[in-house]
Amino acid sequence: MSVGARSGHEEPEDGVDQGAGPSPAVEGDELSKSGKAKKPRSFWKELPILIGIALVLALLIKTFLVQAFSIPSASMQNTLQEGDRVLVDKLTPWFGSQPERGEVVVFHDPGGWLQDTPTATPNPVQKFLSFIGLMPSAEEKDLIKRVIAVGGDTVECKKGGKVKVNGVALNESSYLYPGSTPCDDLPFGPLKVPKGSIWVLGDHRQDSRDSRYNQSDGRNGMVPVSQVVGRAIVVAWPINRWEVLSTPSTFDQPGINNQASAAAISAPDVVALAGAVPLVFVRRRKFTAAG
Repeated sequence: MSVGARSGHEEPEDGVDQGAGPSPAVEGDELSKSGKAKKPRSFWKELPILIGIALVLALLIKTFLVQAFSIPSASMQNTLQEGDRVLVDKLTPWFGSQPERGEVVVFHDPGGWLQDTPTATPNPVQKFLSFIGLMPSAEEKDLIKRVIAVGGDTVECKKGGKVKVNGVALNESSYLYPGSTPCDDLPFGPLKVPKGSIWVLGDHRQDSRDSRYNQSDGRNGMVPVSQVVGRAIVVAWPINRWEVLSTPSTFDQPGINNQASAAAISAPDVVALAGAVPLVFVRRRKFTAAG
């Protein structure tokens, strides 16, 4: 169909009256003001725009959703091996999610835990890739451990015994490094974990500078929840080590949720109920008198 004017008696195609103006451009063409179809932009001109969009998306994903971290030591064997890459969920903390017992979490150095650990100096390319989340950062002083106890819990471990949370002994055989003891190298507790903090241990107890070894840091080895980056959810690299990091069933044992925590949760409800009862009674009397 040519571009031009129609005679007044012609019937419009497809039942659409197109008038006397020029016909619309064929789908996929773009008309310039002169009426000529514009040439599509070349791939090389669009490539920088595409790269820019990809970098912005990568940065947003790293900031709010998921970030990759590299395992620098053997402290979490055999769950995590040195050189593994794990993906860390950073989204759920934005919705108020708190670390739970049994989870493997990444957290910023609370202060002095890594003071004797040298920090690598990455090259500019590594810095850029780590900034946008395409490569784990070598400069950030972060640690990865397993959450053993949360705020309100009492945790302890005697030499020759098991780790206990609120008096319940943990069966750690599913994740403890073979041949490693729960705490024979450094028994601890009983310790009360304050609200807003967690107590963490490495799965390879005899090769982990965890909460036990940092009890002189001014917080008794506790890690503030505010320092937690997120929960490690999967081993992403190498491919032959791909694995979802689930919570061990030992932390689901009956009695591990202490009564103090339950009382703390229910206390506001009790106060609210105590305040609501007199109001309901007064309101009831008012309506009875009015009737």
